[in-house]
Amino acid sequence: MIIARLIIKFYLPGCSSLKEKRYVLRSVRDKLGSRFNVAFCETGFQDKWQRSEFCLVTVANTRRGLDRLVQSLISFLEASPGLICTDIEREYL
Repeated sequence: MIIARLIIKFYLPGCSSLKEKRYVLRSVRDKLGSRFNVAFCETGFQDKWQRSEFCLVTVANTRRGLDRLVQSLISFLEASPGLICTDIEREYL
C-alpha cells in the first residue's frame, strides 16, 4: 500500500470576500469528494480571501495506479474554474 500526499496552493482571483472563497472551495471539495477517493483539508490561508492551501491524501495498491490518480487530481484542479494552482508538492509514503 502506497500513500500520496499533495499540498496544493491556490490563488482565487475572482474572490473579494471570505464568503465567496468558501463558496468556490466548497464546490471544488464537493466535486473532488464525488469523483475521487481522497481525504482533504484546507490547511493554510484560512483568513485570506484570495489564497488557499489544500492537503489531499489518497491510497493505492501500486505506485503506477497512484501516479495516475495523482495526475488526474492535479489535472482536475488545474482545470477548475476560479482556481489558479500556484504550487504543488507531492510526497509518497
